[in-house]
Amino acid sequence: MRLVGKIIFVGILVLLVAGLTVWSGLALWFRLPMEETARMIAAGGVGLLGLTTLAAQFGKRPTRSLAMFAFAMALIFIWWESIEPPADGNWAPDVARQVTGEIDGDTLTLNDVRDFEWRSEDDKTQNWVQRSYDLTTLEGVDLFLSHWDGPEIAHFIVSFGFQDGRYLAWSVEVRREVDGGFSPLADFFKTNTLVLVAAEERDVVGVRSNIRGEDVQLYRLNTSPLVARTLLEEYVRDANLLAATPQFYNSVTTNCTTTVFRMVRAIGVNIPLDWRLLLNGYLPDFAYDQGALDTRVPMEELRALSHIDERAQEVGLTSGYSQAIRVGVPTPAR
Repeated sequence: MRLVGKIIFVGILVLLVAGLTVWSGLALWFRLPMEETARMIAAGGVGLLGLTTLAAQFGKRPTRSLAMFAFAMALIFIWWESIEPPADGNWAPDVARQVTGEIDGDTLTLNDVRDFEWRSEDDKTQNWVQRSYDLTTLEGVDLFLSHWDGPEIAHFIVSFGFQDGRYLAWSVEVRREVDGGFSPLADFFKTNTLVLVAAEERDVVGVRSNIRGEDVQLYRLNTSPLVARTLLEEYVRDANLLAATPQFYNSVTTNCTTTVFRMVRAIGVNIPLDWRLLLNGYLPDFAYDQGALDTRVPMEELRALSHIDERAQEVGLTSGYSQAIRVGVPTPAR
């Protein structure tokens, strides 16, 4: 039994040392403020230390090497915790401003709502505007999924509809810098910050359906105006907090899906944990199972009707965009 216990202990220790070695090496590679050669040497040094520590566990002096490894990890963790998200940067134009808002009674006023006119990815007119909304006229909530890398992963956009025909879309995005990009691996390691964008649908959805050629799907959610208003107010609170205290984007823990999931839970709506919250391309199936979509229509039919790209291309990025893309999409009996 003692031998079995020792084998299990050593096995767990090996996995722990290997995991910390990989994580710390990548952290140094992505975030150490040095030239590429220096970052490569630092990451390689940690890798060598990890391998030496693992080899020593099967030798005569495992404790000494383990102590050295623990000391090195402690230094790396102290450095890691010292990295704070920047408040300012040379941000890309479409994520240059963080929306903020104020609610006075039933009136919501938002500053820095994005209303870009897109002609191509590189040719656009930048418009940041102020918008006011009567919260008593809020009708419901719609969900957009924009598939950019296969069926498993999609970008998640929530849009609020009002009785006057206006829609206000919210998108949790990577606040990349000019000439910067998005990397799921790099964004595990405090590479980019988070930005909450409020925008016109023909901007934030249209750039995906008409300019980038992504597969965009629209699902109308089965929510009451009261729940819709509570969720919208939570978006405004989160936007104001983010403007005051920047956060890092993380590909798994703080992304476009998990941020909305947290907000929905914050307003008292109980959502069970599910693997489809990570592989969010399957989120409509999860929402259907929870009764959040129009369950009078079979899910396969609902999915087939959800694709908006053809209608979006026909109408273009015009004032009639939001109405055109909803033609034929089933609306739950709210």
